[in-house]
Amino acid sequence: MSRPEASKPDADKPETSTTAMDTSAMDTLGHPRESEDHAESLVQHATDNQVAHITLNRPETLNALTPDQRERVIQLLGDASADPAVRAVVLTGTGRGFCAGADLRGASAAPRVAGDVARTLRLGAQRLIAAVLDCEKPVIAAVNGTAAGLGAHLAFACDLVLAARSARFIEVFVRRGLVPDGGGAYLLPRLVGPQRAKELMFFGDALTAPDAEGLGLVNRVVPDEELDRTAGEWAARLAAGPTRALALTKQLVNASLDTDRATAFAAEAAAQEINMASADAQEGVRSFVGRRSPEFKGC
Repeated sequence: MSRPEASKPDADKPETSTTAMDTSAMDTLGHPRESEDHAESLVQHATDNQVAHITLNRPETLNALTPDQRERVIQLLGDASADPAVRAVVLTGTGRGFCAGADLRGASAAPRVAGDVARTLRLGAQRLIAAVLDCEKPVIAAVNGTAAGLGAHLAFACDLVLAARSARFIEVFVRRGLVPDGGGAYLLPRLVGPQRAKELMFFGDALTAPDAEGLGLVNRVVPDEELDRTAGEWAARLAAGPTRALALTKQLVNASLDTDRATAFAAEAAAQEINMASADAQEGVRSFVGRRSPEFKGC
C-alpha cells in the first residue's frame, strides 16, 4: 500500500456553522426541519428492473447529510427491505462527493443537556448505519468521490463497495478533535484489523481508492466513467439472484465476527432450514437436476 496522503486543509469538506435558528423550525434533536419535497429532491430515489437507486443530491456540499436527508435514506432502505419488487439497492452521490459526513450547519446553539450527544448519535448516525447493515436486500455503494467521516462509514457498511478511481476515504474525526462515530470503531477493525483501523483513525489521512482496495475496504476500483455502468451490472446480477438466500447469507456474515463457532453453526443450520422452504431454493434444485440455468423469482 502506498503511503496515505498527509492531512491537508479540508478543501473537500464543506464549511460548518452553528448559527442559531428559530426553534419552531427545529426537530426534536435541535436540527432545522426541511420540507418533505425538499428532502426528496436532496435524496433522489428510483426503482428500475428491481433495483432501488438512492442518490444523495447536494453536490455543493459534497453530499453532506442533513438530519432530514438521513431520515429519508433510513426510510428508503426500510422500504427496500419490505418491497418484494426490490431485490438490490445502489447507493451513490452526485458531483465530486459520495458523502462528506454529517452537515452541522444550522445546528442549534442552545446549551447542551447531559446525554444530548449520545442520544443524537443513537437516534441519528447509528440508526443510518444500522439501516444499511440490516437491509434485507444487498446494498452496493457506488463511491463517486470523497467519502469522509460518516460518509466513509456509510460506504463501509454496504455489502459491496465499488469506487471511482478519483474517490477518497477520510476518517476526518481526529481533525476535529472528535471520537469516530457512526459505527466507525465497529466497522473498521472488522474490515482491516485493529492496527490498520487505528492508523486510519489516529492520523485522519486521505486514503486513495486503490489503497482502500488494497486494504480490503473496497471490492473494486473502476475508472470514473465506468462506475455507474459497473454498479448497474453488479446490481442486475444481484437482482436476478435468490433474494431470500442472499438476505440470510448477509445476516450470517454480518453476525459471524460477534459469535462463537457453535452459535454460528446453529445460525447457519437454521438459515438453511428456513431457506429450503423458499421457491427459489426449490427452483435451484430443479434446475440442477434438469441441467439448466435457474430462474429465480426472489421468493
